[in-house]
Amino acid sequence: MRLENTTMNSSQKKENSFNQLILLSVWILVGTVLRFTNLSSKPPWIDEFATIVFSLGNSFQVIPLNEIISIDSLLQPLQINPNFGVQEVLQKLLTEDIHPPVYFVLSHWWISLWSGQDFLSHNLIFTARSISAIFGILCIPSIYGLAWLSFRSALVAQLAAAFMAVSPYGIFLSQEARHYTLGSLWVIASLCCLVVAVRQIHQQKSLPITVAILWFIVNALGISTHYFFSLILCGQAIVLMKYWLKAESRITNLKLWWTIYAAVIGTIATGLFWLNLFLSNRYTGQLTQWIKNDETNFLTLLNPIFQSLAGWITIISLLPVESSNISVVIASGLVMIIFFVWAIPILIRNYKIQYSSPNNHLMIQTFSGVLLTIIALFLIITYFFGIDITRGARYNFIYFPVVILLLAAILASCWNQNKSISPAFTRFRINGKTAVTLMWIMGFLSGITVVSNLGYQKYYQPDLLVPIIEKVSENKPVLITTTHRSLAQTGEIMGIAKQLQASNSQVKAQFLLIPENQKSDTAAKKLIEEIQTLPRPFDLWLTNFRTAEKNSLTTLPSCIPDTQNLTSVDGYEYKIFHCE
Repeated sequence: MRLENTTMNSSQKKENSFNQLILLSVWILVGTVLRFTNLSSKPPWIDEFATIVFSLGNSFQVIPLNEIISIDSLLQPLQINPNFGVQEVLQKLLTEDIHPPVYFVLSHWWISLWSGQDFLSHNLIFTARSISAIFGILCIPSIYGLAWLSFRSALVAQLAAAFMAVSPYGIFLSQEARHYTLGSLWVIASLCCLVVAVRQIHQQKSLPITVAILWFIVNALGISTHYFFSLILCGQAIVLMKYWLKAESRITNLKLWWTIYAAVIGTIATGLFWLNLFLSNRYTGQLTQWIKNDETNFLTLLNPIFQSLAGWITIISLLPVESSNISVVIASGLVMIIFFVWAIPILIRNYKIQYSSPNNHLMIQTFSGVLLTIIALFLIITYFFGIDITRGARYNFIYFPVVILLLAAILASCWNQNKSISPAFTRFRINGKTAVTLMWIMGFLSGITVVSNLGYQKYYQPDLLVPIIEKVSENKPVLITTTHRSLAQTGEIMGIAKQLQASNSQVKAQFLLIPENQKSDTAAKKLIEEIQTLPRPFDLWLTNFRTAEKNSLTTLPSCIPDTQNLTSVDGYEYKIFHCE
């Protein structure tokens, strides 16, 4: 009889494990489809050009300044050179960029792997983004593992994987040729080590040396992928600090002390190495200028708050608020407001339940501490150091996995409740499973919004500018000109060139990049000098052309300014002159 029961239990466990694996596979499949849908349809922007150029071991410095060039010359840095290897990638990063190299090296290997395949070698944008999409897909089983390790609950783990699969923010990161999904993977891995450490500390048991070594390696790779990874380490440090400060939770096991110290010391050493390189890099000031607050007013005080809220909201909900149809925008905004008015009380109530649960209190407290510390650091950096890192929603990748994990734990509490009622909608009585399902459907629809380019649109939209150029300058050569300060401006104008190339446009375009001088109008003088050499007629397009005096280019010799009321385009301020 006992043998029969044992066999039955073993069979049930195998069946349950199989069912869990099937369900996890469903979330991975859903996440894969969403991340690869329309992957290359959005135009690349500045940061993605930087990823591709440096991953190829190429340089932006081969693009001539103060010289009229062709589209082929401008896009030369995007050409694959089979003779370039990792050494060239590292050299270009250390001399022209400010980011650590791990992602770029992996991207180099990935692009090299497919460079011989006709489709992928001719679709460089798809190839470059696909490795980020793969890392984003890997986040789904990884968050499942972290959730199970933390809460020992298949329900929490499945909910974490389900919401990671459809998160509009996660899909946005996955469709960027950047390092943020890889950074999220390192965050999840580091948190796994933190969970083990916290449990060992709580039980006054020794931390296995293998975990300490793994923790150090993961942290070193995380910092070597993105400097902001250090913020998750600060969050972990604050959580661990209470075990040194509070007498009732103080560590008494000396071996446990030293294994944690080993991981901490190794991590700090790696961080100091990259910090030294970052501070000594001559491009640091140029490439971080966009997030610095140069003035203080009422809006600069409020913007970080609203930017942070927008980032938090879009982790689970983002309907087509960037649609060109104003009716769709208004309707989407109203639905999102109603959704959060209904959902927030449910989330708060079930958070309190999980926080009070003896089984889950430790992990809820741990991850809440990590999350609050990172948010506090974001605001401290923004308000006290004048560096508004809330401007870039992509930087939220640091705490994105933590939010998904806490959300899964909260919704697991809601799942088995018979009724889940928001005070604002007391007439609508639904059970917990229905509430969680509705939240997941909102996430799924939001994911579709992102892949349809109705949410999280690119910061620069040359795909909207090129049709305007084609319409206004039909059958005329054009000269597209910008002022140049750093590779950011190179990326802006490369976006136009790449869009012209991708759309097989008939526009005969040439390009001119003139070094920007904020103290004198040398850029305007150089422009006038260069256009004198061109055969007429042609159209001159000034895009993001910055001069010392705002009104210095209201007129140009033998050129008539275009007075049409044309559509504005995100990322591009433009003026048109018809040079007859």
